[in-house]
Amino acid sequence: MTQPQPRGIQFREPPIFERGAPGRTGASLPPLDVPEVDPGAHYGALARGEPAGLPEVSEPEAFRHFLRLSQWNFCIDSQMYPLGSCTMKYNPKVNEWAARIPGFARLHPMTPEELSQGSLEVMWRLQQALCEISGMDGCSLQPSAGAQGELAGLMMMRAYHASKGRSPRKVFIPESAHGTNPASCALNGLVAVRVEKSADGVTHPEQVLAAIEREGADGDVCGLMITNPNTLGAYETHLPTIIKLIHDKGGLVYGDGANTNAIMGHARPGDVGMDVIHINLHKTFTTPHGGGGPGAGPVCFKKHLEPFQPAPVLVRRGDAFAWDHDRPQSVGRLRAFTGNFGMFIRAYTYIREMGGEGLTAASSLAVLNARYLWAKLKDHYSAPVPQPCMHEVVLSDSQLEKETGVKTLDIAKRLLDYGFHAPTVYFPLVVPGALMIEPTETETRETLDEFAAAMLSILQEAHETPEVVKQAPHSAVLGRLDEARAARQPRLRWSKT
Repeated sequence: MTQPQPRGIQFREPPIFERGAPGRTGASLPPLDVPEVDPGAHYGALARGEPAGLPEVSEPEAFRHFLRLSQWNFCIDSQMYPLGSCTMKYNPKVNEWAARIPGFARLHPMTPEELSQGSLEVMWRLQQALCEISGMDGCSLQPSAGAQGELAGLMMMRAYHASKGRSPRKVFIPESAHGTNPASCALNGLVAVRVEKSADGVTHPEQVLAAIEREGADGDVCGLMITNPNTLGAYETHLPTIIKLIHDKGGLVYGDGANTNAIMGHARPGDVGMDVIHINLHKTFTTPHGGGGPGAGPVCFKKHLEPFQPAPVLVRRGDAFAWDHDRPQSVGRLRAFTGNFGMFIRAYTYIREMGGEGLTAASSLAVLNARYLWAKLKDHYSAPVPQPCMHEVVLSDSQLEKETGVKTLDIAKRLLDYGFHAPTVYFPLVVPGALMIEPTETETRETLDEFAAAMLSILQEAHETPEVVKQAPHSAVLGRLDEARAARQPRLRWSKT
């Protein structure tokens, strides 16, 4: 049986406001070399009546405070981070070096074109690379995240239909697609129509056709949104037939490219007929994710959607690069400026460092690692999809809960005692007691064996000593928290009372 990780030294750290003492400081300022000004006389009613209430701490106190808090964090630099669907990839340090080159890091977003040609060229070359990888004709880097990429793609689809004098509203979405798809439809004034999950985990043409007929939407098909590989970890093998079906009905196909990590270098969405996709740079191209963001969700599209892309559009004119603002059919600007530039530098660095062969190998290893875990765990935790997975493993512990009372969240908390972050839990929603594990391509066989052993050990504990699992974590700085209360009654500011 795998043993939980040793606890080690973990400092309990209060809020920094509870450190220090009045008058204590970690800074030394030179004597004032300008005339003193009375703030009350200068600011009038805006002048503070009392000090701001900032922490008064020494330099060691401030440094120790933030260092100790950092030691509470679970990070990809310390251990495997198996979040399914989120692809918490390792971020190579060379990416960070490139993003910190002064000419990039200090560039103001309103720098004139003639003074920012190098940075514009990097963006243009990144767009070309993403087009090549996705099999599309054009790319816009403007969307700030995958969800905004969805929004942009649907806006382009809707604008395309409008240019043809049409306004279809029905968008068909398989249950195995990403959960943000229906919300993106709603924001566009479109109607999301569900396509039920099949037993084998993939979408079948007859299911899509049945949904269209059920809705009476033969002339009202705006399009299809489909994730490939889908959130069950299965490759959508019927895509060419489904895409033709949608096109024959006058609709367009939006490909959620969040799972590009599984197919990069092996299959291109554009080659099977998809019209527009988004690609999450933080999922596939190693830019920071979550709290380490910001994100980036470029959209790639076929030529017939090019006039409708977000503006301004980066273009090449001879040897120079410029922003084209004269785009009368564009869906407009999605955000301030033109994207999260630091993420573009990181992604471009990764693509150039890896090359085509390296990107293909990364996908191969991502799928291999996931299938290795699937083979080790599928006979112990039930697998809702019968065929081998792609880049992420979806398991279910619903049977375990019936037998022992141990729930999905209990397993997630107990994994912390074994030194692992929990995988995604309770998603996809169509799988009861879902555990969604994505090991990514950078994890070694030894780490995968350790994780699988931890999962099997927790399974044994659930049958023999279920209370140990139900009360986990035992070795973390804090024990089981009241997460429901924290979500409903959050305390976001420190106060003396």
